[in-house]
Amino acid sequence: MIRGKDDVIRLALVSVLARGHLLIEGSLEWARLPSARALARAIDCGFQRVQFTSDMLPSDVLGISIYSAVEQQFEFKRGPIFTNVLLADESTAPLPKPSLPCLKP
Repeated sequence: MIRGKDDVIRLALVSVLARGHLLIEGSLEWARLPSARALARAIDCGFQRVQFTSDMLPSDVLGISIYSAVEQQFEFKRGPIFTNVLLADESTAPLPKPSLPCLKP
């Protein structure tokens, strides 16, 4: 499924076997998403992707406790970080420019 970049594939498998983390950096044409999905499929693990934006909150990644009126207790809704393979992708879109108020003399 993944062709080329043999050194990256080898290091990815080493990080999995060592129970470590892997930071993959590269240009846009190097397909990080399909590679991460293929790695998760190859080792039969769960896969999630998080698109980091400037307005993200910790609960968007970790999860949140929500009160259930029926059960009268808090229920934890797990975030995407509770997976085996997590692709944390940065937003490449430019931030919007703040609008300046129009001042009239």
